[in-house]
Order: sequence, then C-alpha cells, then structure tokens
Amino acid sequence: MSKADRLDRLDARRSGLETDYEAVLLDALRTAAAGKWGLFDHNGDRATRAAIAPTINELQELGEEIDRAREILFMPPFELQQQFLASRGPVAPQAVGEPKQARAWLDRLASAVDDQGS
Repeated sequence: MSKADRLDRLDARRSGLETDYEAVLLDALRTAAAGKWGLFDHNGDRATRAAIAPTINELQELGEEIDRAREILFMPPFELQQQFLASRGPVAPQAVGEPKQARAWLDRLASAVDDQGS
C-alpha cells in the first residue's frame, strides 16, 4: 500500500471521527440546553462532574485521536474541540448559565451548517 493510500485512509478516518465528535457534542449540548448542568463545568460540583464525565471523556478521546490524525496530515488542530475546551471551566458570576450557553452553541453550529450548505 502506498503512502498516499495510507494518508487517504487516515483522512477518511479523521473525517469520520470528526463527524462522531460533532454528534456526541450536539447530543450533549441538547441535554444541557434542556436544563442539565455540567457540560461546561461552570459550578465545579463533584456530583455534576461525575455525571457528565463519560461524555467529556468520550469527547476528549475522540478529540485527541482527531488531533493525532490531523498532525500526521499536516492539518491544524480540530477547531471545534479547541473552542469547546476553551468554553469549559469557571466563569464570572454575571456569565450566562450553561443551558443558555448550550443553546448559543447549538445556534452557532446550526448557522455554520447552514453557511456550508449555501
């Protein structure tokens, strides 16, 4: 198998992983938008953190695998994961709550999909 074939397969795998990442994130965002806290870890509550840990771990594992593939393919890091990681953690007291933040993310992602379709 040629190097070009291996890179093509890796790129196809990367694309599939990115689709998986987006699906997991969208599902988690819908849950958060419906009122379940924890996805953005604003409160730092242990019980909430434990409840969302499987989703966060899955996103982290997918993101790391995507970034490894992107590095081999000389592509920049996966932007969606970088943005999501940057949005997690403590926030100022006047910041919007996690449900509103999740709704804003869903709106932004839907808008990006609409822009790609145009």
